[in-house]
Amino acid sequence: MFIEIITPDKKIFSGEASLVQLPGTDGSFEILNNHAPIISTLAKGKIKIINAEKNTQFFEIKSGVVEVLKNNIIILAE
Repeated sequence: MFIEIITPDKKIFSGEASLVQLPGTDGSFEILNNHAPIISTLAKGKIKIINAEKNTQFFEIKSGVVEVLKNNIIILAE
């Protein structure tokens, strides 16, 4: 899956991932390869990304929106 995390100031992440865990407003959820299309709001918390090499990265956000479509994930975060 290809993922981008964009803030009002800059793009803070762009790359391939095997798993993305997000802080949804109704609770945490994960996105894996071939996930169904979804648009969701995000709450304050940490975004967890596991890339193809199994390395884990975390990004702290205050709020945001995520769109998943055809193995492309776009996160607009604050």
